[in-house]
Amino acid sequence: MVSVYIPVQNSEEEVRVVLDQLPRDASDILDILKAEQAPLDLWFIIAKEYFKQGKIEQFRQILEEGSSPEIDDYYADVRYERIAILNALGAYYSYLGKIETKQREKEEHFILATQYYNKASRIDVHEPSTWIGKGQLLLAKGEVDQAFAAFKIVLDGDRENVSALLGQACVHFNRARYSDSLELYKVVAHKALQAYPDCPGAVRLGIGLCHYKMGQLEKARLAFQRVLQLDPENVEALVALGIMDLQTNEAAGIRRGMERMQRAFEIYPYCAMSLNYLANHFFFTGQHFLVEQLTETALSVTNHGPTKSHSYYNLARSYHSKGDYETAGMYYMASVKESNKPHDFVLPYYGLGQVQLKLGDFRTALSNFEKVLEVFPENCETLKALGHIYVQLGQTEKALELLRKAAKVDPRDAQAFLELGELLITSDPGAALDSLRTARSLLKKIGEEVPIELLNNIGVLQFERGEFELAEQTFKEAVGDGIWLAFVHGRAESSMADSSSHIQQYKDMQLFHRLEEDGAFLELPWYKVTALYNLARLLEQLHNTETACMLYRLILFKYPEYMDAYLRLAAIAKARGDIQSSIELAADALKVNCKCPNALSILGDLELKSDDWVKAKETFRAAREATDGKDSYTTLSLGNWNYFAAVRSEKRAPKLEATHLEKAKELYTKVLVHHSANLYAANGAGVVLAEKGNFDVAKDLFMQVQEAASGSIFLQMPDVWINLAHVYFALGNFALAVKMYQNCLRKFYYNTDSQIVLYLARTHYEAEQWQECKKTLLKAIHLAPSNYALRFDAGVTMQKFSASTLQKTKRTADEVRCTVAELKNAVRIFSQLSAASNLHYYGFDEKKIETHVGYCKHLLEAAKVHCEAAEREEQQNRQRIELARQVALAEEARRKAEEQRKVQLERRKQEDELKQVMQHEENFKRIKEQWKSSGHGSKRKDRSQEEEDGGAHSEKKRRKGGKRRKKDKNSGKSRFETEEAETDMNMMDDHEEEMEYDDTHMNYNDQMIDHKETEHDHVEDTAQDLLAAAGLEDSDADDDMAAPSSTTNRRRRQWSESDDDEQPQREMIQDSDVEARDVSGKPNRDPAADVEEED
Repeated sequence: MVSVYIPVQNSEEEVRVVLDQLPRDASDILDILKAEQAPLDLWFIIAKEYFKQGKIEQFRQILEEGSSPEIDDYYADVRYERIAILNALGAYYSYLGKIETKQREKEEHFILATQYYNKASRIDVHEPSTWIGKGQLLLAKGEVDQAFAAFKIVLDGDRENVSALLGQACVHFNRARYSDSLELYKVVAHKALQAYPDCPGAVRLGIGLCHYKMGQLEKARLAFQRVLQLDPENVEALVALGIMDLQTNEAAGIRRGMERMQRAFEIYPYCAMSLNYLANHFFFTGQHFLVEQLTETALSVTNHGPTKSHSYYNLARSYHSKGDYETAGMYYMASVKESNKPHDFVLPYYGLGQVQLKLGDFRTALSNFEKVLEVFPENCETLKALGHIYVQLGQTEKALELLRKAAKVDPRDAQAFLELGELLITSDPGAALDSLRTARSLLKKIGEEVPIELLNNIGVLQFERGEFELAEQTFKEAVGDGIWLAFVHGRAESSMADSSSHIQQYKDMQLFHRLEEDGAFLELPWYKVTALYNLARLLEQLHNTETACMLYRLILFKYPEYMDAYLRLAAIAKARGDIQSSIELAADALKVNCKCPNALSILGDLELKSDDWVKAKETFRAAREATDGKDSYTTLSLGNWNYFAAVRSEKRAPKLEATHLEKAKELYTKVLVHHSANLYAANGAGVVLAEKGNFDVAKDLFMQVQEAASGSIFLQMPDVWINLAHVYFALGNFALAVKMYQNCLRKFYYNTDSQIVLYLARTHYEAEQWQECKKTLLKAIHLAPSNYALRFDAGVTMQKFSASTLQKTKRTADEVRCTVAELKNAVRIFSQLSAASNLHYYGFDEKKIETHVGYCKHLLEAAKVHCEAAEREEQQNRQRIELARQVALAEEARRKAEEQRKVQLERRKQEDELKQVMQHEENFKRIKEQWKSSGHGSKRKDRSQEEEDGGAHSEKKRRKGGKRRKKDKNSGKSRFETEEAETDMNMMDDHEEEMEYDDTHMNYNDQMIDHKETEHDHVEDTAQDLLAAAGLEDSDADDDMAAPSSTTNRRRRQWSESDDDEQPQREMIQDSDVEARDVSGKPNRDPAADVEEED
């Protein structure tokens, strides 16, 4: 940060002043400069820094103080700094006089500039800077010759003075001596670059202007572009290039030219051309006060005909858009006179045609539009104007056709879509919103500022369609930056917290005064008021009433006569229950306009709520008279007055009540006669019918109103839902009543309205749905914790639930325990209400509450007996159920064990059969091979001899074999094995090797028997386990399973004896084979039989 240091007198200390952080009030700096008698060059540096920061008033204050007589006396020996300060003041007032449009003020500025320059000359008459300043002042005043003489005085002393050379070049240019001026500008540029390499690009500006005047456009363009390269903020170069771009008559060139004009205006706001084109731009953005200021300024600074025609046209359009058609027509005619021919400037003809169209002179308007079409046959603006003519003639379809054609001719014409959208707002809001969105997107695409009116219309349509988030974004874009965004986003929370005690005081403006004192910028342009009001209205719809209230108050702080803000604040106060504040706000609105029907209607409604029936009726009548009886709302208000007068809580005569109801019905019917689609009147008529007991007719009417209201996105009418639910309740259809109440709560009140929740609880109570009633009442207590009547209702509901539960013939222990809990809660609630100090304020009777408490305690005593009986019965039922469950489990275990045993036996049987088949096949193959290996003759001979030698012995063996076959008829072995054993015995003497094979085969059979016995043991163990699990184990199973094992061991001992006696060994093998088959076929066979057989 750049700083300067002011030395402190009589000390080595210095005061550091940061130039980037200069105070807003220059008096502090001046006090330091005076007190420390700082050098004048520090005064001048600080003043220049203020000027650079745009703080002109501080700049002027310091320089004027630095040129005061006291300073002159004290710094009499300082010459250069004093002259510099005086020349700076002279240049400042010369600039003010040059840009001033009013002649009187212009002359005053020139006089002050002359005084300062003369005072500087008295200090040093030969100072060149003073003479150069005088020359610039004379040029601004139009005294060209005297200016030339002033510059000559400087050049006589210094021929190389660049500033004086520039002044003389300007003089030649004003004298139209462009060639001489061009030569001087070239010399100045050359010398300036040599002497000052960093000199500003403005020294080349004169070269471009001279080339332009001499018709050398390309050289002029290059010169202007070079100036902008060196100085991008050079106004003259921007204006010149903008004009040259506009003269190309190309879209890109026009767009580029407008951008340069806008940039030039931002730097220097007194160029006539830039003023005209910017006025044109601000007209399309809807900022008409800027249009008027710009065009008036342009007219005051130019005498050029086409430029003035453009200025008059812009001014005429501004008045035209504001509805001042006479003034607009006058300026349109002035513009036409300046342009002379339509081909020179056709737009005034178009505007004049619009004014004539507005005044009803359709034929003259058509004539002017035809002149426009002669120049531009497909001009979108003319098509739009013709569309308006057809609208006035009632031919809307043709008007829409023309406007759609205009949009089709130029899809990038944002104004065409804007006009189309505005025309469609009343007939097709959806299409209107699409057109306006298209217009906004087109404007953003080309980089133009979107008009606030356009954004406001888009936001309103989105708001009416229920697109609240989009509407909020659009309104924020329309209002732009400002203090209101701090309120919306909560960034002003500290200030709001300071004024929390005033948040309910709707007319209190201390917050805004405090913000202004703190330096906050509270400026609110009038063209943003509507958008800001709509934003507040949207926030109010979103239940952000505190922020909406702050915005309404901000509008009233800046514009105290904005009636709608008063009315909305009154509505907010009414919603909060602050009737008195709401009445005061409505009265303030009536101070602005005493015949405002809206304010009168709101005031009458508030007076009705405050039971001031006489004033309410007078106010409604005044509202009706203010509209000559044509306002349906005031008629409805009178109807409502009569209805409320009929249903007042005070005792009324039945005849008078019927009179009021009939009068209300008459007023509602009158509204429906003139406006058959008025849903509020139809709803009022239904209410009157319901009050008279015509519930079926009222229900049909309410359903029709509900259907119509549900089909409209612009209408929110919760009353008809509540009324329809009331009718269902009166008819005893509690389920539909509950559904209607719940839908109304969810759709319109976000489940936050305690009154409707109370309606819902009452419906549950009448339907004897005690638990639902209690839950609903607890929700209502949460919403309105200060309403003690809700607590009383909750206690009664708990008491009713408990009594109904105890009256049941059959009830569970859980139900009785729940009843006890509810009774305790009810006693607690009634006790709390009994202890309250303001019982009569809420309408409670202390004796009645004590009665409820006593009854609940009595029910508690009775509930204890019922609870003990229910618990005993529940214990008995539990024991019976447990016993039945155990029996069922035992039966299930027995069944599963039996099924498992059957499955195991079946599977073992299948495996045995499969192994037997495989063994039969192997034996058959072996016998077949034996027959093939031995001769058939020798076999017969040996067999015959054997039969002769041992016939008796063979006969004995056959008998014995027959005995074994009889014994094995139930076995799973086949007869092929027996034949195989007999064949082996007959062939033992001749074939010694076959005996070894038989021994091997016996070993195989023994292994198979062991495997089967093991598997049999496993099956038996599994079955025994299942039976044991079911408690059905067999104690004899172990004895049966031990027999086969002992038999097998005895057989194995016999097989291990000596082989000397071959024949007994063969017999033992055959007997063991038979025994093995018996074991495998009959797992439970008695082992004593096997022992007997072997013996």
